[in-house]
Amino acid sequence: MNRTDRLVAMVMHLQGRRLVRAEDMAGHFSVSVRTIYRDIAALGEAGVPIAGEAGVGYSLVKGYHLPPVMLTADEAAALFVGGEMVRRFTDASLSAATDAALDKLRAVLPRDRQEHVERLARQTVVLGRRGDIKTDPAAQPWLLAVQRGVAQRRVLRLSYRGAGRTEETQREVEPLGVVFYGGAWYLVAWCRLRRDYRHFRTDRMLRLEMLAETIPARPDFSLSKHLDEQMDRSEMLPARVWFTARVQERARSESYATLVEEKRRDGGAEFSLYTYSIEWLARWLLAFGRDAEAIEPAELRELVRAEAAEIVKRHGRRRAEK
Repeated sequence: MNRTDRLVAMVMHLQGRRLVRAEDMAGHFSVSVRTIYRDIAALGEAGVPIAGEAGVGYSLVKGYHLPPVMLTADEAAALFVGGEMVRRFTDASLSAATDAALDKLRAVLPRDRQEHVERLARQTVVLGRRGDIKTDPAAQPWLLAVQRGVAQRRVLRLSYRGAGRTEETQREVEPLGVVFYGGAWYLVAWCRLRRDYRHFRTDRMLRLEMLAETIPARPDFSLSKHLDEQMDRSEMLPARVWFTARVQERARSESYATLVEEKRRDGGAEFSLYTYSIEWLARWLLAFGRDAEAIEPAELRELVRAEAAEIVKRHGRRRAEK
């Protein structure tokens, strides 16, 4: 962060708090306390009314507010995606407030950043229900870069390792949208290597670079239509599972796919469904413990066994360490 950005961020930091010590600001911005003293002095010279008391801390004079127009394109995009996740994965009581907040966000953005967010809004889809988020955010650092590629229509070069593969492939892709389903974020893009549309999980990207090359707009491409077509293809995998009676209501509410009851047995019932991801389905079933069973396909049963074995190993190791 350069000094100009830090000075603006310091005002925003002070604006959101009643009193802040120099040591706390130094830790927050990863600079020395001496640098904070110099920055506070520079803000005072620029006309920002900051009150300070030795040994106590700094605060903005009551009534002073920095106009809320300083969001970068990345910050605005992050808030937009966060709003979409809130709308999808929380209850209806927050929807109106979220919509109003996003409208206010758009209203205070400069025109170029409004266009950036609008392009991203058109090309972002969130599918699923509460409980779908299973991935570790720290393991997928590429979502922001992917969003930039979509919004700026820039070719992306990435190293990618597909599910169950050890080798990685090098791809140049034309980004067309971002979608969340099956507990993970995906880039929807035209793959120049495969010469077809492909979905790339962000947590399977090993490296990513945004190239200078731009791609023309594709008015004939609709992300929602593309996803509907994908659901009709063989990429939707059939599966069968079993749930005890006591968890069936929970399973129906959490599943993004329709559960079709096949037959009752053993105090529960077997259900058929279609899934985007066998991996997601395995992890989801494990969350039900002994109240669920993977029946078909065989790959699903094997994944559940493997995940369960890892859980047993982890708990055994923790016990041994004690």
